[in-house]
Amino acid sequence: MRKQEIDHILTRMLDSHKNVSDLNITVGKPFQVESSGALTKVDMEPPVDELTPFQTESFALNLVNRDRRLTETLLNEGSCDMSYQLAGKARFRVNVFSQRGNYSIVLRKLETKIPTLKELKLPEAFSKMVEEKNGIILVTGATGSGKSTSLAAVLNEINEQKSVHVVTLEDPVEYQHPQKTATFNQREMGTDFDTFASGLRAALRQAPKVILVGEMRDRETVEIGLSAAETGHLVMSTLHTVDAGQTINRILGMFSIEEENQIRIRLADTIRWIACQRLLPKVGGGRVGAFEIMGTNLRVQDTILHGESEGKTFYEIIEAGEAFGMTTFDKCITGLYEKGLITEETAMAYASRKGVVGRGIDWVKSARGEKTTDIEELEVDSDYGRKERKLS
Repeated sequence: MRKQEIDHILTRMLDSHKNVSDLNITVGKPFQVESSGALTKVDMEPPVDELTPFQTESFALNLVNRDRRLTETLLNEGSCDMSYQLAGKARFRVNVFSQRGNYSIVLRKLETKIPTLKELKLPEAFSKMVEEKNGIILVTGATGSGKSTSLAAVLNEINEQKSVHVVTLEDPVEYQHPQKTATFNQREMGTDFDTFASGLRAALRQAPKVILVGEMRDRETVEIGLSAAETGHLVMSTLHTVDAGQTINRILGMFSIEEENQIRIRLADTIRWIACQRLLPKVGGGRVGAFEIMGTNLRVQDTILHGESEGKTFYEIIEAGEAFGMTTFDKCITGLYEKGLITEETAMAYASRKGVVGRGIDWVKSARGEKTTDIEELEVDSDYGRKERKLS
């Protein structure tokens, strides 16, 4: 299979549907794309109803393109990451992986245009992140929830406003930032550095003011990230966690019990913002973002230091911190329902605390004059108890 054939197939897949985010190539299935969150078949000429092991392996090896490091990683670890450029069309983040002895490929489409905070309609807290001078900002969520896109928008704002040196460590480079007010050096794992930990250690000698780390994957990366934040750098990164409380616990879980107190002290001093994201199915098609945002204050620092307790959970602190730009998922989801962007079923399915969202939805319905229950024709039983008294 030649590069021209691969490019033709990828172009056909991209053009097959609107809002294509991922291309999926799996043995036993046709070529598929993920459009607005759902996998959909792509019609090819000649038709391909089921891909064979030979076809997917041939496709995978052509993407790897005889790269020794990628080949060794694929054989030793069972998967490898790379980027691929479709000339004049798109860039992809590619993952080739082995499953049941066959190769599968998922290509995530990378946007060429860097979005702005306004275009993404991100909460006001993201604008406040741009003003931070040091510390750690974490954007968390499941794979494909838009973490990299949100961070790209924050970096774009820094690029517009501040004359600073920004070093990014990515796997692979997703958004290519042009040189504007800021100076950008974007480094790609495998090409420019070997691990996030070593890349971050080297970044400390490159005089940056802002460091983007693609993902806090291990203890060593977290430790160097904390050191960078403590020495006056602004460190931005991502984690695969579902809410702010779990993010703190995930980081603490990377260290031993003996180190926990020290790490709690360092986190309390350096955490500036934790923003968690979920993408929800939107009414009329497409997806809309829901956010949980926790900024730092004395209550947050105290809870990081001593752990959560009754009346001192991160959820309760975020609920009480709305005036400071904080918001819970449940508050955000209720707001999306009120605006008519999501259905009641979607709101309840993605809620962190279903009772809170259920009450919020009832309040919205009451304000609209809609029914909040299916129970009808309730009335007081005026004879209740009278029959018993007569018998006695």
